[in-house]
Amino acid sequence: MLEPNGPLPPEIYWRRRAVAIGAMVIGLALVLWVGFALLKGGGDHKSDTKAAASSSAATSGKPSGSATGTPDPSSAKPSAASSSGAAPAAQAQCPDQSLAVKVTVGQATYKVGEQPQFGIVITNISSGVCERDMGSGLQLVQVQSLDGQRKLWSSTDCYPDGTPDMRTLAPGQQAAFTVTWSGASSQPGCAGERLQVPSGPYTVVAQLGSVRSQPEPFNIA
Repeated sequence: MLEPNGPLPPEIYWRRRAVAIGAMVIGLALVLWVGFALLKGGGDHKSDTKAAASSSAATSGKPSGSATGTPDPSSAKPSAASSSGAAPAAQAQCPDQSLAVKVTVGQATYKVGEQPQFGIVITNISSGVCERDMGSGLQLVQVQSLDGQRKLWSSTDCYPDGTPDMRTLAPGQQAAFTVTWSGASSQPGCAGERLQVPSGPYTVVAQLGSVRSQPEPFNIA
C-alpha cells in the first residue's frame, strides 16, 4: 500500500518505530540463539573428534597406558577349556611286593686293590604303573662272606644319604644302577679304620625297602 506524501501523524510514527524496534530485538534474539546453538554444536564435535582419535590410537597397534600396566591375572590364567591338556594323574607308589631286585657282578674275579663294580636292576613285577624313590640312600648294597654270616662292607655305612631319584615304572619295566666298591671294609656310621678286604670268596646282595636280591658270588684273588 502506498503511503500519502507528507509528514505522518505522531501516533502512526511512534507505532511504526515501536514495531521496528521490536523486530530488531527479535532479530537480535534469533542471532544470539543461532550463535549459541552453533557454539554448543562445535563443542560436541570437538568431543567426538577426541573420542575418535582415542579409538584410532587404541586400534593402531600403539601401546596404550593400560596395555603397558600389570596384566589382568584372570586373562593370563588358562581355563580348563583352553588348557592344552589335563594334568597328569599322580601315580601310585610301588609297594615292596610289586618290585624285584637283582644284583650282578662286573666280573667273576677281581685282584686285591681293584674296585669291583656291581649292577642293580629293579623291576616292576606288578600289573600296574607305579613310582618309587630309588635314590642311592635308599638302596643297600652289601658285601659279605660266602656263607652270609659276616658283613664286610655296606654302601650306606659311609654314605647314608643320597639324592632322591623318583622312577616311574610300567609293568615289566626296569631301572638299572651301578655301584663301585673301593674294596675296603666299612662299619655303620663309617666308624673305625677301613681295611682292604683280603683275597677270598664273597657274595654281594642288593636291597630296596624290604625287597632283597639273591646273593651273587665273586672272588678277590
